[in-house]
Amino acid sequence: MSKEHSNNQIGVRLPRIDATGKVTGETPYPGDIDIEGQLWLKIRYSDRAHARVVSIDTSDAEAYPGVVAVFTAKDIPVNEYGLVFKDQPVLCGPGTSKAGGDIVRCLMDNIAVVVAETEEIATAAAKLIHVEYENLPTVFDPEAALQPGAPLLHPDKPQNIISHYRIRKGDMAAGWAQADVIVEGAYSTGYQEHAYLQPEAGLGYIDEEGRVTVVVAGQWVHEDQEQIYHALDLPPEKVRVIYPAVGGAFGGREDMSVQIVLALAAWKLQRPVKTIWSREESILYHHKRHPMRIKTRWGATREGKIVAAEATVIGDAGAYNYTSNKVLGNANLMVTGPYVIPNAHIDTYAVYTNNTPTGAFRGFGGPQAAFAAEGQVNRLAEALEMDPVEVRRLNVLDEGSLTTVGTPLPPGVTIRQVVEACAAESDYWEPGSDSFQRRSLTQPADPARRRGVGFACGFKNIGYSFGFPEQSWATIELHGGAEIEEVIVRAAGADVGQGAHTAFVQMAAEATGVSTEKVHLLTQDTSETKTSGSASASRLTFMTGNAIRGAAEKALQLWQDEERPAKATYQYQPPKTTPYDPETGKSTPNFAYGYVAEAVEVEVDIETGLVQLVRVVCANDVGKIINRTLVEGQVEGAVVQAQGYALMENLISEEGRILNPFLSTYLIPTVVDIPVEVKSVLLEYPNPIGPWGVRGMAEMPFIPLAGAIAAAIHDATGVWIDRIPMTPDVIVEALRQHGIGAIAS
Repeated sequence: MSKEHSNNQIGVRLPRIDATGKVTGETPYPGDIDIEGQLWLKIRYSDRAHARVVSIDTSDAEAYPGVVAVFTAKDIPVNEYGLVFKDQPVLCGPGTSKAGGDIVRCLMDNIAVVVAETEEIATAAAKLIHVEYENLPTVFDPEAALQPGAPLLHPDKPQNIISHYRIRKGDMAAGWAQADVIVEGAYSTGYQEHAYLQPEAGLGYIDEEGRVTVVVAGQWVHEDQEQIYHALDLPPEKVRVIYPAVGGAFGGREDMSVQIVLALAAWKLQRPVKTIWSREESILYHHKRHPMRIKTRWGATREGKIVAAEATVIGDAGAYNYTSNKVLGNANLMVTGPYVIPNAHIDTYAVYTNNTPTGAFRGFGGPQAAFAAEGQVNRLAEALEMDPVEVRRLNVLDEGSLTTVGTPLPPGVTIRQVVEACAAESDYWEPGSDSFQRRSLTQPADPARRRGVGFACGFKNIGYSFGFPEQSWATIELHGGAEIEEVIVRAAGADVGQGAHTAFVQMAAEATGVSTEKVHLLTQDTSETKTSGSASASRLTFMTGNAIRGAAEKALQLWQDEERPAKATYQYQPPKTTPYDPETGKSTPNFAYGYVAEAVEVEVDIETGLVQLVRVVCANDVGKIINRTLVEGQVEGAVVQAQGYALMENLISEEGRILNPFLSTYLIPTVVDIPVEVKSVLLEYPNPIGPWGVRGMAEMPFIPLAGAIAAAIHDATGVWIDRIPMTPDVIVEALRQHGIGAIAS
């Protein structure tokens, strides 16, 4: 059986393998799973944004009828955790094993864990814990946190700087001298709540082999396992993590929520322990998308060639790093967009504050950076009186073009084709022999309603960046007699609702030459699999697909050699990446990219400021479609989530306290709000190192949408909006400042 055989199992609209169970309710999520004799767990959170915990009196809670145990910092063997570096205590308070572990730095810090016979008892008892604090100075503004003399959250991070990235390319003085037009911008973006359907929940118990086992929803079972065994000081083989169905993630489950405390309680008590967060707890106590402030200046020649760009990017990391150093690393790269810019000067900071921590969220710094980059390109187009699509065609990166970090993108650069396909398929542009021209747009009869069209594009890494180790393992077993009758696949990658497991099955079937009905997937259990890495960075189909394909080739060779059953394990490692040079920023940041462009039509009510997103045309180069339905679902889901980010979702935080932790006050798009049409334009230019040419694409449709909407609002009203979210009050204020709409009373 040859390596290049085709079994026609990819590129088809195979129904999701988990669809029936989820639709009927038979598939369990963590909150659905119970064990006889289980206890219930609740967390006591901090009352202060920054303080030393002087004492914790748990006596009233322990005396409350039905309470089994109360755990504090003294009960954690290694009281620290963190995805990139371990800067956060599991529980804050006296008796901690970690220096500084008695300090709370934000209101989502955990102080104690109550375990009781019922959820109601645990909830009531947690309120009876008395905590004495010694208040410490606070800082909630990231720019203020950078100033000398600002309160310091972590002694090893002067000026509260987690990371400072620099890009120094070319000669800025020469670049500005070449520029006939210079545009400046100051952009700000807000928090975003992940708002996944399933709030945090889980169950801890001791399994039949004596392992501390946590059943939970997450994005990387092996990383959750590592965080647990590190904190409890247990051997890795004594900790097991299992994901059942996961009700959404979007980066919000990359970091810990209930995993370590469930393991702690089950380990200490040798009994099953369960917890379920309310929606309010979920919004208050898991991380958010980074607010960023971006000040930037771009210059171009009168012919439309971009010659210089400078920017300062400041990201609010909140009290702990989570993935902030990585997110801001991405923003540093993407704040100049997918363009050839010979002269660039960028400074990007991730900064500690006493706010809610921020971390991974779909796009991972790309949406914030693209909002600024695409805003600048659209302003240049206006200043030059050029079409925005034409300005992009003049400047986008091509094969071999040098990025602002001084190296070319990996082979397979298709941003030009994506931009042109989006414009051509949108019906808003008329493609000519060598240029695009905007068609006229019919305006509504109501003079208070104005329509406009906007365009933006972007790019996003596939896989981990900047030298972070990247790998994925898979094991294939072939069973049968004369023919292969069953294929068992072990691949740990998490399906958080995106359909990854269906894609795994399709790729395994294609790679082994069988139908998908013969493929049995074992996944999301550390006892069954080696690591596949996280369900993040648009990487799972690319990385796990390469691992499955490699394992299948080895297993098929064994099968042909009459070794039956045949079993083979394969580790895929992509080309290495490199970190930024600390002075110049030069690097090879990523081994693969996805490319996206979007054209949007909006209708603006100039009296109320309400913006209706009428239509979105989203062009993506996906390399190779594994399952067209799943890809279209990713496009449509990303567009709606990005719509919420751009227009609606206004998380209000004052002095570190979230004031609207409910979906009644933090508004996300519903069926009433979504566009009339989302047109998916799917291009297939094979990635040279992707399995069957696959590129990742789950994040890409999110990235340029806010910039395209801002351009469309400007097209409709003549006013630029530089803040996310672009809520009606923001729109009305900007319109009135320009004398548009009703006169404010």
